[in-house]
Amino acid sequence: MSSEHYALKVNGARHEVRDSWIGESLLYVLRERLGFYGTKGACEQGECGSCTVLMDGEAVCSCLVLAATAQGAEIVTVEGLAPEGELNDVQRAFVDKGAVQCGFCTPGLIVAITHLLDNDPQPSESKIKESISGNICRCTGYGRIFDAVQQAIEVRGVNR
Repeated sequence: MSSEHYALKVNGARHEVRDSWIGESLLYVLRERLGFYGTKGACEQGECGSCTVLMDGEAVCSCLVLAATAQGAEIVTVEGLAPEGELNDVQRAFVDKGAVQCGFCTPGLIVAITHLLDNDPQPSESKIKESISGNICRCTGYGRIFDAVQQAIEVRGVNR
């Protein structure tokens, strides 16, 4: 088995990936090789959304992306959504509205919602539901998540 060496741009910084196997998923490389533990792995089949990251501005399930194919792409994890030690508006809203329960789905939801609001600052309820339809939460019942989205929309509206 040969090992691969390549670089990925994650959260604005270049990261060397050494001695990897060509078939490693982006999820695996982010967590196990680069230490971005906010990206969670659950189903590893693109069904739960816990591993959602932004790749070239699009929300993707990192478990379905071969890491080596992400060379040259801009990858943003939940850790890269705000300056270190701070929360972005969606993260703050999740805390304020109690949308964080066990926390396993939270990073993927926050990335998906941040992506939505960056592209549509006033989404309809159906657009919000569609944008998180690939993210499974077993704890909250989604009510608090929708409340958090509404708070983030309001905060963004005030800060414009």
